[in-house]
Amino acid sequence: MRTRELGRTGRQVSIVGLGCWQLGGGDWGQVDEADAMGTLHAAVDAGVTFLDTADVYGDGRSEALIGRLLAERPDATLTVATKMGRRADPHVPEAFTLEAFRSWTDRSRANLGVEVLDLVQLHCPPTPVFSDDRIFDALDTLVEEQRIRAYGVSVETCEEALTAIAHPNVATVQLILNVFRRKPLERVLPAALQAGVGVIARVPLASGLLSGKYDESTTFAPEDHRTYNRHGEAFDVGETFSGVPFETGVRAARSMAAHAKGAPTAQLALRWILDQPGVSTVIPGARNAPQVRGNAAAAELEPLSADVLDALRDIYDTEIREHVHERW
Repeated sequence: MRTRELGRTGRQVSIVGLGCWQLGGGDWGQVDEADAMGTLHAAVDAGVTFLDTADVYGDGRSEALIGRLLAERPDATLTVATKMGRRADPHVPEAFTLEAFRSWTDRSRANLGVEVLDLVQLHCPPTPVFSDDRIFDALDTLVEEQRIRAYGVSVETCEEALTAIAHPNVATVQLILNVFRRKPLERVLPAALQAGVGVIARVPLASGLLSGKYDESTTFAPEDHRTYNRHGEAFDVGETFSGVPFETGVRAARSMAAHAKGAPTAQLALRWILDQPGVSTVIPGARNAPQVRGNAAAAELEPLSADVLDALRDIYDTEIREHVHERW
C-alpha cells in the first residue's frame, strides 16, 4: 500500500484508509463485534494505516473497537482520526468551547486507550464555527496541552472547506468527494494543495451506490440512514447517497460500470478519487473483511485512462450535476 503525507500533520498514511462509521452500528444496520474486529484486522493486514472514526459512531462503540485493535496490534503503525462536536445539544456555535473540547477529547482518549489523539476533526459543525478564531484558538490549546497532536475539520460545503483552509494550523479537511460529487475539484483541492492541508475523501462510494451492487428494487433496514435520511430528515442529505436521488444514482452507476474494464465498480470509483491531485487518503467504509480487501486493492490499479475519465465526466454532466453541483 502506497502512502502519502497527511497535510500539516506530517504523518504518512495509506492512500486507502478505512471509514469506521459502519462499525458503530445502527446507522448502517448492525455489525456484531466479531465482524467489526475482523474488519479492522483485515484492514491492517491489507496495509491500511489510516482509520477515521467519531465519538458519536455508536455512541463511542467505533472508537472503543479501534482502541481494542490498537491494543491487539501494537506493532502496526496506525494513525487514528476521530471527530467531535456532534455530541453538542443543541448543536450551535456557542457549544464549541474549550471546556466542551476537553470533555469530548477526554472521552475519546478513554475510548481509544491513548494519552494523545493523533488527529481530531470538528464534525460538520454549524457554518459560523469555521469563521470564529476563538474556536481555533481553543483547538491550539488542546495541542499545547498534549491532548491532541493535530486538528482538522469535516465539512459539508466547499465554502466551509475554503474558510477552514485559511486557518494556519488546520492540518486536514475531510469532505465528500466522489465521481458523483466533483465540485471540490474546482477550488478546494487546489487550495488545500497550495496550503499543504491534507484532504480526506469521505463517502467515496456514495453510500454504496458506486459499488454497482444496487438496483431500483434495493431496500435497506428502517434504522439504516439510507432509509431514514433520504431527504435529510436526520442530518445533511448529502451524507446519504451523496445527495443524489436513489434511482438516478442507480442508473448513473450502471452507466459507469460499463467503463470499469474488468475491475469492480467500487475499485474504479476509488481509483478516480486517488487520481485527483491533492487527495491524501480516501476512507471507504466496510462491514466485513472481503469488503476491506476489495477496497484496498483499488490502490493497485493503474491510473484511469483519458477515455474513461471523459466517459465518467459525461455521466456526471448529463445525469448527476443538476442534483448536487450547486448545492454543496
